[in-house]
Amino acid sequence: MPDVIRASGLVKRYGSVTALDGLDLTVPEGTILGLLGPNGAGKTTAVRILTTLLDADEGTAQVAGIDVRTDPQRVRERIGLSGQYAAVDEYLTGFENLDMIGRLYRLGRKRSRDRARELLGRFDLTAAADRPVKTYSGGMRRRLDLAGSLVAAPQVLFLDEPTTGLDPRSRTDMWEVIRELVAGGTTLLLTTQYLEEADRLADDIVVIDHGRIIAQGTADQLKAKVGGERVELVVASDAELLPARQVLAGLSVGDVQVEQGSRRLVAPVSGGAGVLLEVLRQLDAAGVAILDVGLRRPTLDDVFLSLTGQPAESSEQSDSGLVPQEAA
Repeated sequence: MPDVIRASGLVKRYGSVTALDGLDLTVPEGTILGLLGPNGAGKTTAVRILTTLLDADEGTAQVAGIDVRTDPQRVRERIGLSGQYAAVDEYLTGFENLDMIGRLYRLGRKRSRDRARELLGRFDLTAAADRPVKTYSGGMRRRLDLAGSLVAAPQVLFLDEPTTGLDPRSRTDMWEVIRELVAGGTTLLLTTQYLEEADRLADDIVVIDHGRIIAQGTADQLKAKVGGERVELVVASDAELLPARQVLAGLSVGDVQVEQGSRRLVAPVSGGAGVLLEVLRQLDAAGVAILDVGLRRPTLDDVFLSLTGQPAESSEQSDSGLVPQEAA
């Protein structure tokens, strides 16, 4: 498959702060690239460069085969963008916002109106279509903004933390819309603070920190970097922490972690379901009562913590808390 998005050696500086430090990206046609990283890593800066909103200091980038610096207008004709914050006119109705976007894309009066109604239905906004957006909740504004990015049925879509502020049901609905778009041939670059979102949607994941790529691969490949499985169990009382730990220590391949307040123990193991059965057998023989037990693989949260030294953040601040928003 040809690469619809390609960036090479992107550098962006703001004074003494380097937001991007030689970033390379490729996104094949009809796939989803998940761009992950802590706040200030450079995710939004990369999106702004690729969508012609910001010039790189160094490096090159092409979207749909078009250079973003030398021919930005042609790039804009082929892309859709939804940023971290809803970019809608609160004095217009939901319908008027989408109709206006269609007119700006020169879809024509009828096509713009039809497309507006279609997307309002798709994002469960039909009942509020003729109300001013200033009466919408935050989640409704977010859905309207996402709908706006799809008015022109773009070939390439950039979603910068698209589901921030949405409730779980709305987030799941949005995932379905994204899957439908990609199944129809749309190419997508997605930044997100929800690791479950990247795990479920992305064909490939790039983790960046301080403007550089620190890991890349599928979700399974990144999880394999962390390695191993974990037995997790919760004992019935504090008195059973010690015997439970002794059982796990004899079967684990690393240190056993104990959370005193929750009476939870975690042990890295090797052997899958077989070792879990042995843990249960030995706990029973030792008379240890357990409230919960399970075997799990590493998650993207584990990967993120391992690679960046910090958990994924759920902050709604811009991509950078140290530099102006343009450097986010």
